Amino acid sequence: MSPTGEVTELPESAFRLFARIVEVLARGDAVALVPVGKELTTQQAAGVLNVSRQYLVRLLDEGRIAHRKTGTHRRVRMEDVLAYKNQRDRDRMASLDELAQLSRDFGGYDEIPPDD
Repeated sequence: MSPTGEVTELPESAFRLFARIVEVLARGDAVALVPVGKELTTQQAAGVLNVSRQYLVRLLDEGRIAHRKTGTHRRVRMEDVLAYKNQRDRDRMASLDELAQLSRDFGGYDEIPPDD
């Protein structure tokens, strides 16, 4: 409902999207809406990944993130950056889970720290 009282019907898909956005924001996480096909500079892509521009360029050169060149400049699609970020996050969580399991296997969680 608008401030003037006008009611606008929302498609079910839009309602679900807004509900999901509110859910994410309620957890304290950020939400970014990015147009499909948005291309980023290497500096922007590095910012999304929270890495240096030089490290991002190495990822591009290694073929770990798809990109294209316009003259001497590289452009990276936001979808490709987010796909890499999601895979990187999944890999990190799997490594942490494995490390925690190894610690449990070796009794790392069984020790009681001494009182000082």
